[in-house]
Amino acid sequence: MNLLIMLLVQRRYVSKERIREFLYPGESLDAFEKKFERDKEELRSLGVPIEVGKLDVYFDDEVGYRIRPDQFALPEISLEADEAAVIGLAGKVWEHARLAEAATDAVRKLTASGVPLDLSALDLVQPRIGADEPAFDVFWEATQERSAVQFDYRRPGATEPTRRHVQPWGVVRYSGRWYAVGYDVDRRDERVFRLSRIVGEATITGEPGAYDVPPGTDIRAVARRLAPAPEREQITLLARTGTGYGLRRDADSVEEGVPGPDDESGWDRLTLQGSVTVLADEVLTYGDHVYVEAPPRLREAVVDRLSRLVTAGAR
Repeated sequence: MNLLIMLLVQRRYVSKERIREFLYPGESLDAFEKKFERDKEELRSLGVPIEVGKLDVYFDDEVGYRIRPDQFALPEISLEADEAAVIGLAGKVWEHARLAEAATDAVRKLTASGVPLDLSALDLVQPRIGADEPAFDVFWEATQERSAVQFDYRRPGATEPTRRHVQPWGVVRYSGRWYAVGYDVDRRDERVFRLSRIVGEATITGEPGAYDVPPGTDIRAVARRLAPAPEREQITLLARTGTGYGLRRDADSVEEGVPGPDDESGWDRLTLQGSVTVLADEVLTYGDHVYVEAPPRLREAVVDRLSRLVTAGAR
């Protein structure tokens, strides 16, 4: 991420020596070359167009690197209304702090050095993945590196947590909760762990590449098989006419032209089966276009989330 940001905000080519100075300080030349090539190829494998060019027109052997925002940006995309609603939901769900910290750190270093920057280019990599569980970053990193994790875990009904040692295969959201899926070293079997039940800090142990995920493993299927069945109950929502496409698709019935909380538009009543936890997050993404009629605890969950957002914004 730091390499992506550094090359993206440059107004001209940046030399390999400058990249080494800012992003790989203290590395030997050989170690830097290996890590730089690895990171460069990883970005290119993700479709990031890293451009190589001359630093000086009089010296052909001095090359630099940059990422042009116009080549990195997505082309104009035309979406249907329901497709746009899905994209909007995804964009609001994920606000990942780890990537935001990486961006801040990279920009701070470059600004301090007096390098001319185009900070508007950062809009192209603005992080939008939200996971508020403290252990999320640890498991995500461990999954990428194939490193084991140890943590204290409190099972439902237990009074005290127990120490667990896991080789995580992946992190998945299921029934409105984040779960780590992997191999429990102590139980010698596959397990799922709800991240919100982790007590204290989870820590990575051992070396990267310590294990392999069994071939053909479907992380989401394992979570569905081992995690508790999602709670489902009848939900009644009011949606403004022409909005709430994702909710309408899952609705068991839609009653059009019903009285709503205001007269600014028409309203439809949607009846569906779902999880209060999941629906509370989804309803928020529609703003004032969706109103909760029942059950009361869903309305309370939405109000609680809004209150916490207001409190966080006031800090």
